[in-house]
Amino acid sequence: MSTTTRRTQTHATFVIERDYAAPVDRVWAAFADAEVKRQWFGADEATDPEIAEDFRVGGTAINHGTFADGTRSEFRATYTDIVPEERIVYTYDMWLDGVHASTSITTVVLEPSDAGTRLTFTEQGVHLDGVHGPGPEAANGREHGTGELLDGIAAVLA
Repeated sequence: MSTTTRRTQTHATFVIERDYAAPVDRVWAAFADAEVKRQWFGADEATDPEIAEDFRVGGTAINHGTFADGTRSEFRATYTDIVPEERIVYTYDMWLDGVHASTSITTVVLEPSDAGTRLTFTEQGVHLDGVHGPGPEAANGREHGTGELLDGIAAVLA
C-alpha cells in the first residue's frame, strides 16, 4: 500500500456582491475593527480559538480553532493593500488538521450605493491536494462559506 499523497491543484475565481443598508464607514469597520470582525468571522463557532488582527499593510490576521466535529482550521492572512473605506487586498492560507489546503488572494471593494454600501468580494485561489474536497467541490465550498460569512456582516450591522 502506498502512502504517497496524490498532488493536485484546482484553481478557481469567484466574485460575491452584497448590498448593506449601512454607510461605507460602518461596513469598513466590519473589516478594520478587530472586535467587530470577530462578531462575523466565525470565531464563535470554534473552541480554543486563536485570533489576532494587525490591520495594516504588511500586518497579519490569524483565526485558528477547532470545530464541533474535531476539525482544526487555521487561517493566516497578510494584508498587501489597504485604501481606507475603499479597498482591502490580502493573501491567505488555510490548513485543515495541519495540512495545507489552499492559498488565495482576495480583494474587497466598498462603494457607496443607494442602499448604503455595495461590497464586491473577489477571491482567486488554488485548492491543494483535495483537502477541501475533490476539484471544483473545494472551490464551490469556499465560495459558499464566504457568502455565509459576508451575510453575517449584515447581522452585525443591523
